[in-house]
Amino acid sequence: MNNHFALASNRWIDCERLVLRPIRLEDAEDMYEYASDEETVRYVFDKHQSLEHTKNSIAEYFMKAPIGKFAIEHKKLGKMIGTIDIRVFFEHKTAEIGYTLNKDFWGQGYMTEAANALLQLAFEMLELEKVYAIHDVENPASGKVMLRLGMQKEGVLRRHRIHKGKSIDTAIYGILREEYFRNKEIY
Repeated sequence: MNNHFALASNRWIDCERLVLRPIRLEDAEDMYEYASDEETVRYVFDKHQSLEHTKNSIAEYFMKAPIGKFAIEHKKLGKMIGTIDIRVFFEHKTAEIGYTLNKDFWGQGYMTEAANALLQLAFEMLELEKVYAIHDVENPASGKVMLRLGMQKEGVLRRHRIHKGKSIDTAIYGILREEYFRNKEIY
């Protein structure tokens, strides 16, 4: 199967407790709930100042180029509790995963569940060689999610980006195709 087609064909991914699905304007209130909370977004993006800001973000980022970008919907609650995306670089057979989760749902394994679904997509359908993720070194909780995914810390990119006017160090974690399949056999 053509990899671009495989990515475009997997817009809805059913997980145990979650559904990964396209983000809609109707998700604005759920997104604003966490996007306007400084603790939730401290390390990922600037806090949303209004519901209108959130609606614009959904339209400009998630809906303008929707492939690989997912709402994380809690099945039982029918509520969007975060977002996750996979940015695929087909020419290099790699992808980067990024995510944000409403703090009310931290520590319950939801992000690991969602990210594992994207690893399965990346390695089993897209046939990629590597998936990686980055986090602000001041946010070690995100690194713990990456470790639970079977990723290994590869290093720290010093002063890698400017976030909220501050030059920050960024940790990078990755998992290779063979590591993913080896981990899958163990569990």
